[in-house]
Amino acid sequence: MVALTGIELQDWVEATFRGWKELISAHPEILSFPCDIRETKSVAVLLQHIVAVEVRFAERLNDLPETPYESIPFDSADALYATHDRAMQLLRPLIDRDEMFWEKVLELKTRSVGVLRVTRRTVLVHLMMHSIRHCAQLATLVRAHGIAPDWQMDYLMMKLEK
Repeated sequence: MVALTGIELQDWVEATFRGWKELISAHPEILSFPCDIRETKSVAVLLQHIVAVEVRFAERLNDLPETPYESIPFDSADALYATHDRAMQLLRPLIDRDEMFWEKVLELKTRSVGVLRVTRRTVLVHLMMHSIRHCAQLATLVRAHGIAPDWQMDYLMMKLEK
């Protein structure tokens, strides 16, 4: 049994980010809210961290040179979501690759724990779950500032039968 496909996981991440893009477009002040998640100082910097992991890991999965972290813009919702969209575009063609592709071990240089040896599959799952995890943290932070996301973020809501 395949419990969850890469496409389903990516669809969840993209649906979650669409919700955030709409909410931040309606409330741009969210980007300036203070935030200490992952040693950040604002929501904008947290979102930079999220999309930086997405695009840099997507580039690694495609054997492309990775974008320097410091060059990833976070001055607007549009800039952040352009980075997210680029990452998702890089991932789509990979999802249907064979098992050999996904079981290949990569050396992954991280900013926090140095070099890791992990499979491409591990990198993909981490990239997706990393985004979802931080978006859940972000939801709590934004609610504490009086702005409630108006969409369901749980995976359970992705495949409701009508």
